[in-house]
Amino acid sequence: MNKKNSLGHLYAFITVLIWGTTFISTKVLLTGFEPVEILFFRFVIGFLALIVVLPHPLKITDKKQEITFILAGICGVSLYYLAENIALTYTLASNVGVIISIAPFFTAILSHLVLKGEEKLRMNFFIGFLVAMAGICLISFNGAKLQINPMGDLLAVLAALLWACYSVLTKKISGYGYNTIQTTRRIFLYGIIFMIPALFFFDFKLELGRFANPVYLFNILFLGFCASALCFVTWNFAVKILGAVKTSIYIYMVPVVTVITSVLVLHEKITGLAMLGTLLILIGLILSETKLSFKKTTSDIPVNPETPET
Repeated sequence: MNKKNSLGHLYAFITVLIWGTTFISTKVLLTGFEPVEILFFRFVIGFLALIVVLPHPLKITDKKQEITFILAGICGVSLYYLAENIALTYTLASNVGVIISIAPFFTAILSHLVLKGEEKLRMNFFIGFLVAMAGICLISFNGAKLQINPMGDLLAVLAALLWACYSVLTKKISGYGYNTIQTTRRIFLYGIIFMIPALFFFDFKLELGRFANPVYLFNILFLGFCASALCFVTWNFAVKILGAVKTSIYIYMVPVVTVITSVLVLHEKITGLAMLGTLLILIGLILSETKLSFKKTTSDIPVNPETPET
C-alpha cells in the first residue's frame, strides 16, 4: 500500500470514527430540538466553518459540472438525512442501522454502471459485504425480534441509495481538479438551499436562544464543525484517493464505533452477540478491502522452475 492510499484509508477511518459517535450528540439535542432543526443548524455551521477555513469562492463555468454539484447537495445532504430522519419515525432504529449499511452495495453497483469501469466489481467485495452485514445485524438486533415496518424500512433503503448516489457524484467531482474544501462547501450550499422548503413541512423553529444552554451549544458545534465540515471533507478526500467503493466500505465500521462509544461514554454493557458482530464486521471489512485471487496467472510461475524465488 503506497503512502497516498494509506492517507485515503486514514481519512475514511477518521470520518467513521467521528460519525459513529454522533448519536450521542444527536440524542442530547433531541431533548430540545426537532430532527430537522438539528439537521439544518449543523450544516449551516459546517458551511460557515468551511468559508472561514478557505474563503476563496469556487468558480465553475461548466454548467454540467454545476449540475453535478447540485445533485450531490440534494442526494448527500438534503434528501439523505431527511429520508433517514423520517425513517426513524416509522421504524426501529435497529432496522435503519442495518438497512443504511447496505449503502456500499448500492455504491458498488452504481459505480460500475456510471463510472464505466473505473470501479471494478470483485468477488471479495460481495463476500465481505455478506460477512459484514451478518455482523451488523447481530449488533443492531442483539437478540431482539425483527419487526418489519414497510414505510420506514423503504425510506431507509432510499437513504442508502441516496448515499450511494452521493458517493458516485463526489467521485466525479473529484475528477474536476477543484480544491476539496471548496467543492464540499459548494455541496453544502446546495444541500441547505434544497433543505429549506422541507422546513415548512416540519415543526421547525429558529429560536436561537436555546443555544444559551452550553450543553446544546457544545453538541451542535460538534455536529457542525466535526461531523459535518470536517467529516465531509475527509470523506470526499478519501473518495478522491480510494474511489467510491473502497471508501464506502468503511460505513461497516460505524456500528462498531457506536458500540464502543456506548460502553465508554454511556457505560452500557457489551453483549456476546455485539462482540461477535464486531468481529464479523472487521473480517468483512478486511475481506472487502483485500484483493483475492482465485486463478493462478503466468506471473505466479517462476521463469526457471528449478530456481526458487528469493
